[in-house]
Amino acid sequence: SSSSEIKKAEISGNVQLVLSAPEYPVTVGDVYLLNFSVGGKSVSYSVPIDSSYKVKVANLAVLNAKGKTYVQLKSQVEEIVQKNYPMSGAQFILTQPGIFKVLVSGEVLSVQEKNAWSLSRLSSVIDGSLTEFSSKRNITIISQDGTKKVCDLFKASRNGDLSQNPYLKPGDKIEIGRINKKVSISGSVERPGSYEMLEGENLKPLIEYYANGLKIQADLTRVEITKIKGTDSIIGEKIYLTKEQAESDYVLDCYDRVYIPSYSSLKPVIFVEGAIHSTTSTNLETNNKFTISFEPGENYASFVRKYSSWFSATSDIQNAYILRNEEKIPFNIATYLYDVKSYSDLFLQEKDVLLVPYKQYFVTVSGSVLKPGRYPYIPDRTYDYYVSLAGGFLEEKNVKSTVKITDMDGKKLSKTDFITPESNIFAKTNSFTYYFQKYSPVVTTVLSLVTTTITVSQFIKMNK
Repeated sequence: SSSSEIKKAEISGNVQLVLSAPEYPVTVGDVYLLNFSVGGKSVSYSVPIDSSYKVKVANLAVLNAKGKTYVQLKSQVEEIVQKNYPMSGAQFILTQPGIFKVLVSGEVLSVQEKNAWSLSRLSSVIDGSLTEFSSKRNITIISQDGTKKVCDLFKASRNGDLSQNPYLKPGDKIEIGRINKKVSISGSVERPGSYEMLEGENLKPLIEYYANGLKIQADLTRVEITKIKGTDSIIGEKIYLTKEQAESDYVLDCYDRVYIPSYSSLKPVIFVEGAIHSTTSTNLETNNKFTISFEPGENYASFVRKYSSWFSATSDIQNAYILRNEEKIPFNIATYLYDVKSYSDLFLQEKDVLLVPYKQYFVTVSGSVLKPGRYPYIPDRTYDYYVSLAGGFLEEKNVKSTVKITDMDGKKLSKTDFITPESNIFAKTNSFTYYFQKYSPVVTTVLSLVTTTITVSQFIKMNK
């Protein structure tokens, strides 16, 4: 079955892992295979490990495997066989690692017995069992003989101290403690995040150790702490620290949130408004407005080149202007956008407003539509958008939405192409029913005249 195939694959993978792990301890439930040759005959023994840890080496010896690694046991067994049967080619091979149960209790979602094997580390066994209140720094492993070891998984993950994330053994019990102090830090630090701190640790180690220190532009004069514990507000109470407090080991409570701002947030800003778009907003049908910080002394020529992707076919860059206090300063963006040698004597000033008007283009829709005419151009639209503005096709004249589309240079466009400014969309008249109804009265009149002429001609002939 598929489940047995999966189990075989897992066992095979575990065996390969053991072969590359010299520290693998002989474990209850292991199954080994002893092969050797005697007098030209092949001898094979299956050697399971039970709770006594006694290993019978054919009829030659009995070894105590407790406390030994697989590598050590393999060497001893093969040495004994070789002494008794030289040239026997003895091999002692692990075929199936032992699986055992580990009890996980304490601050967990539910008390569970979990499967483990001798290369299972603590972190992998408790994964999926923890609650938001579970401590990863106060985990006790109680061995079968009653020995206790307290483990700190943060030290294991941060410092690579694997003694804090040990391999588990048969009979181990794991007790998860509850967090004592968990705080978060954000802003201008190298490692923002949420951290479980030890008893007595406060702001200084939070910044220097857990968050790995401040970034270059960190502003300790504006540090904010939001306190949840011990306040009447459900959203917390915000406290602003002085620089002296921020540089001291300010006392933190569980669930405090620390924010360290950056000096870059104090940079002056200007506003850019109108027919512009950014990578996060591509809606050109409405007026957009963005707030941009800048470095003092920045020139408008370099500024518009930096944000050249903001301008599109709808941007009237030749008639842009800057509002500065009560003054309106004309600013032809095109001059600086397409000529890298151009230099502007205009420099950005705080609270300037750069306004980019819309350039209005149109698209002409004619032919078999309800309301032929010129309609405002909107980027990234296909022909059907403009036909709908013109009231749609006249069904009695147009069949299968047949159109002829040309751009402003007369080049043909397909139905799937986006319409370009000043394009022409012509809805063809191609309905047989329409032409028949239009010209049938003329045809009928002509046929009637022909018929009358023939009748008169025959009457004259008969009376001669």
